[in-house]
Amino acid sequence: MLFLTIFSCFERISEHSWKKTTVFVWLTGYSSRRCETDDTPFITASNKRVRDGIVACNFLPFGTQIKIPDVFGNKIFTVEDRMARRHKNNVDVWFASTKHAKKMGRKKVAIEIVQSGKN
Repeated sequence: MLFLTIFSCFERISEHSWKKTTVFVWLTGYSSRRCETDDTPFITASNKRVRDGIVACNFLPFGTQIKIPDVFGNKIFTVEDRMARRHKNNVDVWFASTKHAKKMGRKKVAIEIVQSGKN
């Protein structure tokens, strides 16, 4: 397994640069409140409707599938949203409730990139 540590100056990962890669990121949660999103809080940056299993991430292509084993076991998440540009080393998990999003807090975790998406 290839291990990468992402630094704040990290550029978007090329879709051909991994097979099954583990990356260390800051994990947070968000919900569909306007103060946490843009003016379309239920539509992602990839123009999909929010749902369980969606994450926002700036360094992986849309459609990339990831696991967050230390927090969610084998559950697979799909990158369908983006964060503010200043968040270069983060993965933000969408929650239906603000209470659950806040409960996530902010923690450093390993994610597994299961399948590459397309830019």
